[in-house]
Amino acid sequence: MVSKCIEFIQLIHHSARDSAQEGVITRDIHRTFPAHDYFKDSDGDGQDSLYKICKAYSVYDEEIGYCQGQSFLAAVLLLHMPEEQAFCVLVKIMYEYGLRALYKNNFEDLHCKFYQLERLMQEQLPDLWSHFQELNLEAHMYASQWFLTLFTAKFPLCMVFHITDLLLCEGLNIIFNVALALLKTSKEDLLQADFEGALKFFRVQLPKRYRAAENARRLMEQACNIKVPTKKLKKFEKEYQTLRESQLQQEDPIDRYQRENRRLQEASMRLEQENDDLAHELVTSKIALRNDLDQAEDKADVLNKELLSTKQRLVETEEEKRRQEEETAQLKEVFRRELEKAELEIKKTTAIIAEYKQICSQLSTRLEKQQAATKEELDIVRSKVMGCEHCRDLFNTLGTLQASSPGRDKASTEPLDEEKDGLKEQLRQLELELAQTKLQLVEAKCRIQELEHQRGVLMNEIQAAKNSWFSKTLGSLKSSASSSSSSTSQTPSSPKEGPA
Repeated sequence: MVSKCIEFIQLIHHSARDSAQEGVITRDIHRTFPAHDYFKDSDGDGQDSLYKICKAYSVYDEEIGYCQGQSFLAAVLLLHMPEEQAFCVLVKIMYEYGLRALYKNNFEDLHCKFYQLERLMQEQLPDLWSHFQELNLEAHMYASQWFLTLFTAKFPLCMVFHITDLLLCEGLNIIFNVALALLKTSKEDLLQADFEGALKFFRVQLPKRYRAAENARRLMEQACNIKVPTKKLKKFEKEYQTLRESQLQQEDPIDRYQRENRRLQEASMRLEQENDDLAHELVTSKIALRNDLDQAEDKADVLNKELLSTKQRLVETEEEKRRQEEETAQLKEVFRRELEKAELEIKKTTAIIAEYKQICSQLSTRLEKQQAATKEELDIVRSKVMGCEHCRDLFNTLGTLQASSPGRDKASTEPLDEEKDGLKEQLRQLELELAQTKLQLVEAKCRIQELEHQRGVLMNEIQAAKNSWFSKTLGSLKSSASSSSSSTSQTPSSPKEGPA
């Protein structure tokens, strides 16, 4: 492996040994994975490394040289390793895994692989094999690229990577497993197709079916479960060699050359068709990439405009937020002052109510004491009057005295009733003042709630106050400036008036 890498470096840096197939290599490189980011640029690193590997192999293998389609296999290796290692692995696959033998002796080994594939189909897929026989659809018409490029030319990379791993682990015969798995999964579609439809299905629809990684994974599982015994392949190979020898013995040389000529013409037409398909795919991919790029640029412009607009809105929002915070702080200060004022009024009102209650309690106590004292005095007077016999006889004999006695009692109780009435009047006044104080307390609470609802009005008033203050300040500055200018203009005239 190390010697191969050193030889590759020598082949690259010594340009004296030019390849006779540079035109074919250059043409194939531009058609190799044109939609992939690593290989889409004409002067990019991907195409440069791919050109070096293909040219180095064409110089390294003078017998076979570069064959059309090898660039796809080299590109797959380049996606996983440096170009020196990719060249070494390519040489190993070509020589030690036997891929190089398929290109030798006028593709004789390749036709043997086709025969082996058809015999495997005959055993494992007899109905599909019979259908292909009726259509005269031979294996070389659809499976050439499967063997020569190891499925790399047409199928998605997610599937190609799995196949390459299996090839490096199991050998070249893994192609039969994958081919049979593809035919089994597409059996229903192929049985309903005619000759042209089957060729189109192999060329277009079948590769598209495995673009999803999950479908490719299931196909690889099915391919690994298919049994392709090595003894049976060797048996089919001997059958092909025997059949080939008998054909050569029985066939006229002219017929053989004509048949070979027809086969080569068919292969040439097929390769030209694949070339046209690849060229069309390249143009389509470039157009799609150009459209995607234009859409991405348009989207980027729109996003930039939206970003600028968003930034502007963000600045405005932050300014509005700052202004709202300032106004909110001012409103909080106003509310705090109003709340302190209301709490102070509530405290005063509570103190007044407590004082009124105390006064009412004192007056009630005083009234009760006066009533008790008056009652005691009356009882003493009555007991003294009734204790005196003269007074008792006088009360009994003189009705006038008895009549006048209630008058005196009434006269003596009038001041007490007046004082009682006065106390009751004071009590009513205190109750009235208490009701008024409660009403004021409710009004204070309502005012606090009203202040909460008038936030927007206060904000406008604060802003208007700011504007009016600014205008007044500006007006005062202007008036002071005009007055100072007028005073300076009058100051020089006073000396002239003095001497006069």
